[in-house]
Amino acid sequence: MSRKLMSPILCVALVALVIPLATAGTSGASSVIYGADNPNPPTNTTKLVFIHHSCGENWLNDFHGGLGGMLQIANYFVSDTNYGWGPDSIGDNTDIGHWWSWFRGPDSATYTAALYNESGQNCDYSRPASDPGGENKVIMFKSCYPNSNLAGNPGDPVPDINSNPLRGQAWDSGHLTVANAKGIYIDLLEYFKTRTDKLFIAVTAPPVQDATYASNARAFNNWLVNDWLDGYPHNNVFVFDFYNVLTSNGGNAYVNDAGAETGNHHRWYNDAIQHKTDGGGNTAAYADGDDHPTPEGNQKGTAEFAALLNVAYNRFSGESPGPPPPPPPGPSTRQCAHDSIGVTAADYTWYLAEGCTSGGFETWVLVQNPGADTASVDLTFMTDEGEMAGPHLEIDGGSRETVNVSDTVQTYNVSTKVDST
Repeated sequence: MSRKLMSPILCVALVALVIPLATAGTSGASSVIYGADNPNPPTNTTKLVFIHHSCGENWLNDFHGGLGGMLQIANYFVSDTNYGWGPDSIGDNTDIGHWWSWFRGPDSATYTAALYNESGQNCDYSRPASDPGGENKVIMFKSCYPNSNLAGNPGDPVPDINSNPLRGQAWDSGHLTVANAKGIYIDLLEYFKTRTDKLFIAVTAPPVQDATYASNARAFNNWLVNDWLDGYPHNNVFVFDFYNVLTSNGGNAYVNDAGAETGNHHRWYNDAIQHKTDGGGNTAAYADGDDHPTPEGNQKGTAEFAALLNVAYNRFSGESPGPPPPPPPGPSTRQCAHDSIGVTAADYTWYLAEGCTSGGFETWVLVQNPGADTASVDLTFMTDEGEMAGPHLEIDGGSRETVNVSDTVQTYNVSTKVDST
């Protein structure tokens, strides 16, 4: 781990690792889930491209939502589009009406050809150093939060696509209604069914604080999850209800409720997909100031999306199970340089060298338990003066703990041993 001092602020070193479940009376192997749905990552590196704007950029960022880091560890090679991207700067346009332009409009063949071959990064996030080559296999697309301002009524008749005034239009065109939005998505399936070699992940728009159209946003996103794909014969389309995930928190906008039994969720839970919508409201639960989700909201989205993406990919490809991924490191509000070390397989003991907790440096250790049961973890810090006992952790299945080594020891040279039992 190289050391980079960014005066006058601290440099944060983030170290991510995973441990397997190890309990008395078991073999100690990581839990692998078999069944109709498989929440484990692909065994081969899979290329994914994400169409987004600022909310997606924050979600991907290692120091905000951490989605990029999670996808890297889960064996996805992620590229993305952003403002100004692509032919005709189509990347500027990501509202619901614009999806018609991307996938169904007169220039859609040009846009999708560029999209499928995009291998660049248009914002900052972690990803594998090596591009596995070939086209993007997973196509993930998300509109920004203004698209939750859906007018009209949920029961209004859906117009034919040829007379749908929302085609190619922005959210503030005056045509963003529940019925028109449904019409756009229904028509998208006409294209998606011609590209069964691609997996399309529709991510719902984040909620807003204004309650004016909140019930419409809820109705529309429930329709996407529960009804949109009724009768669709292929396994190449999946919906992640990011909106719903962001409508409940753990007490305030800076405490999330990932892993809680209560609240609103879209996740892999008790060996099944859970879409729980009765544990919160219909407005943004992670907004502070404007409607962009806080880091804690985006981290909840990352935690809940991880396994669902794998479920969708394994439905699409029929790929056999692989090791489950850890979530990404926690966020930092600092503007600084950092290094990170991640792993792609679980183990019981890890030795992490070359940490530094003095002279303006911090070292953090992230420990992830991908199993179903609680794991006991002990950290030991090794310095020039000898060993020092670190914290003991009891980590619930499918969760993580982050430790600031600086809380225990202040030294220029510290290594960390992590043992799980």
